[in-house]
Amino acid sequence: MSISTFNRCWSKVILETLTRHGVKHVCIAPGSRSTPLTLEAVRLQSQQKVQCHTHFDERGLGFLALGLAKSSQSPVAIIVTSGTAVANLYPAVIEARQSAVNLIVISADRPAELLECGANQAILQENMFGVYPVVTLNLPKPQQDYAAKWLISTIEQACYQQAEQNGVIHINAPFAEPLYDADVEHIDTHPWLAPIQRWLSQHQPWIKHQTPQQEVMVHEHWDSWRTKRGVLVVGKLPQGHGMGIKAWAETMGWVMLTDIQSGVEPNLPYADIWLANKTVREKLLQADLVIQLGSRFVSKRINQFLQDFQGEYWVVDESDSRVDPYHHTQTRFIAKAHHWLRAHPPLRQKPWLLEPLALSNFCATFIEQQVGGGLNEASLAHHIGRLLPKNCALFLGNSLFVRLVDALTKLPETYPVYTNRGASGIDGLIATIAGVGIGSNQPVAAVIGDTSALHDLNSLALLRKVTQPTVLFVVNNNGGAIFDMLPVSADVKNAYYRMPHHLDFSEAAAMFELKYARPYTWADLGQALKLAYARKETTIIEIKVSPSDGANVYKGLIEQISQAVIGA
Repeated sequence: MSISTFNRCWSKVILETLTRHGVKHVCIAPGSRSTPLTLEAVRLQSQQKVQCHTHFDERGLGFLALGLAKSSQSPVAIIVTSGTAVANLYPAVIEARQSAVNLIVISADRPAELLECGANQAILQENMFGVYPVVTLNLPKPQQDYAAKWLISTIEQACYQQAEQNGVIHINAPFAEPLYDADVEHIDTHPWLAPIQRWLSQHQPWIKHQTPQQEVMVHEHWDSWRTKRGVLVVGKLPQGHGMGIKAWAETMGWVMLTDIQSGVEPNLPYADIWLANKTVREKLLQADLVIQLGSRFVSKRINQFLQDFQGEYWVVDESDSRVDPYHHTQTRFIAKAHHWLRAHPPLRQKPWLLEPLALSNFCATFIEQQVGGGLNEASLAHHIGRLLPKNCALFLGNSLFVRLVDALTKLPETYPVYTNRGASGIDGLIATIAGVGIGSNQPVAAVIGDTSALHDLNSLALLRKVTQPTVLFVVNNNGGAIFDMLPVSADVKNAYYRMPHHLDFSEAAAMFELKYARPYTWADLGQALKLAYARKETTIIEIKVSPSDGANVYKGLIEQISQAVIGA
């Protein structure tokens, strides 16, 4: 049998193993060295075992896979060729590691005899992603001396570790030439595959791991602690894990602070604003107990409160990773939030602190007055909930707008919100949005800034592949308006931080054959959205705003609330 045929057999085992561990989507970039893997993935697609997705830009491809994995809640495989193609996946690998999303990178490589000797497109790919993967597998060049069952069990062990820890697997797979002209008709009957024919026909894992029984242990002094003054802070949670949290906090009479990524409808909205009030903040710091559910809070004011709190501190998160950046002395529960709540029943009691409710109610009217009736960055954030249909997912980009939404709006309970807040970069946001839309197969509304859109312009091509109504809001404030919050001189800030570009996105939309609208008023926006949600394709809606308006409204709200007299 030829080398090219055995390369295909080797690739078949790799991909068949991954399908048995939940891989339903394979993202493929063009390249020659990865041909054995690509053609086997295509064959699996013909058997309806996986769905293949393509993109010409590996960086965007990585973030497409990230979005698919987030929305499908299953691992996604990525196939790329050798050389810098692999390196272009690094930003997505970092984000996946930081946000515990399961990606499986399969990088084709030159065999060892072609490394460091002047061969074309041969770079050092082994362990390329450093500490970021959960598992790194540096496979040998395909050889029949390695039993197929060894290859299966090696990859299965990596998948098992990924299921336990969540993150990235990097499989570096060298292939010798020839890569083409495999004897396709005889791949399935290759003698090397004979010992695993039964496994190939059954679509079962090679090793069946028993799921450990995980029971949430009740804190031994819960009956006492639940009578105390408490604050519940709810950060980013997996989809569906926020059920019942609001009712639990209200029964307890505790103050609840929620993040926009939590999926929990806040009973005290606009916390990022009202926590700026020194009087209320000092009273809140007198709590006996803070319980943190989830992690990664957008709000600067919530983070400052957590940093300054000196009392009893409990952390509940389903991972065993450290999720408290302020390193409190703490009691740590490894559990899903809703499981922990069931194990710790609430005690009905009156609220122990009334000022947050008064300030929250005041903020509702005050914010409305400050953002005004025009279509601007702050008003868009404040009213984002009314722009979303019921059966939609919301994706929020990074920088200023996600902070404005977290501070100024109130979304319905369990409304699905997606972000890339693991590393909080602006890499690949458009590609992630496409992945969320394809993976969830539901309408998506996404809001990103103009710099983020420019950074991922190539990935507008991916939005053409989305078959559900998709709206991409591009808030164009002519550069990085988030930097308006920095105490840097205006000239330096403009030239070296904001970097104004003086561009609009109409021609970019035309280049990629996407629908486009630029509304000037709320009435214009309403009409544009009516048309956009009726189409099973993507519409770019560009909101052009003044460079500093959003940041100025935000800073003004915080300054005024910080000095407000409670009860005045």
